Amino acid sequence: MMSIKAAVPRAGSLRRVLSMGLPTMWGAVAITYKLTCPLAQQNGLGARVATSAVFFAVGTGLIVHVRRALLRELRLARQVAGAAQSALLRPLPPRIDGLSVAAAQMSADRGATIGGDLYEAVATEHGVRVVMGDVRGHGLAAIGTAAAVLGSFREAVHDEPELGGVLRRLDRALARHLRERAERDGTAAEEFVTVLLLEIGEDGELLALNCGHPWPYLLSGSVVEPLSCADPMPPLGPFPMPGDLSGVHCGHLLPGETLVLHTDGAEDARDTRGRFFSLPEVLGGALEATPRVVLGTVFTALLNHTGGTPKDDVALLALRNDRQPRSASGARGTARPAGTHPQRTTHL
Repeated sequence: MMSIKAAVPRAGSLRRVLSMGLPTMWGAVAITYKLTCPLAQQNGLGARVATSAVFFAVGTGLIVHVRRALLRELRLARQVAGAAQSALLRPLPPRIDGLSVAAAQMSADRGATIGGDLYEAVATEHGVRVVMGDVRGHGLAAIGTAAAVLGSFREAVHDEPELGGVLRRLDRALARHLRERAERDGTAAEEFVTVLLLEIGEDGELLALNCGHPWPYLLSGSVVEPLSCADPMPPLGPFPMPGDLSGVHCGHLLPGETLVLHTDGAEDARDTRGRFFSLPEVLGGALEATPRVVLGTVFTALLNHTGGTPKDDVALLALRNDRQPRSASGARGTARPAGTHPQRTTHL
């Protein structure tokens, strides 16, 4: 192990020496030829052709060297970006406590693999808890805020018995992050984050807290419908947290049903004629598909709709209940009681 560690700095030093030495060598060859070679001092056609050939070879060598160096740096940058993406938006397992899961994100910044959208799903003793969020703005500028919210969520879901407690932890973490950034940069941070929290119980019972985020779609049989029509609370950041965080009871996610969480970048996407992307229509064509196929269908249709250039970050997370039914005696029980327990909210 010691020899391996010692070899790493030596390899890096050798690479740096070669990156500086090769251009110097090519330049020295050209100067030496021009100053010392008798042929370079002649003005005949043959001498000029030979001189041009030498300098062409030198220029070609420099171009090839620079190209290789740039490609090496590009590969390194992609490796770093991949590591950052894996740390921030960790790949979700295909199954979580009997639920089939798939998630993906597409950044609006060219060359970026992560942006301002965030998601996570965690199995806890309180049920499977899911977050989907969207930081104001898009691309690389929103990564720090997304990391602060996700880090708080991953801790709070195990510690807080109530979903409202998780939301309060997210709000405090965001406020602390924005305050520290304002003190560090000397500017007032005015970011806000829309957040949707879901809790899926062992029997499929759904509890939701929504802070300014689009409601997910429920794929049930031949129907695609919003999970709820209740008014969301304001986004996290600019407004104080409401006192009542009891959440919205949204019925049950029955076996075979699928929930598709998304950010507003999906439904706000437009084509060249200014027409919005119809997410429910696309989901209607993937009612019986697995979560992975659902995501592939949506992203393919979205790229076709926008011509391959979305203007905002887009994140999707699909969950399908693959648990075995416990009993056939109970009906669905209720439809989605959207207006039965509305959240108190301040309309934006």
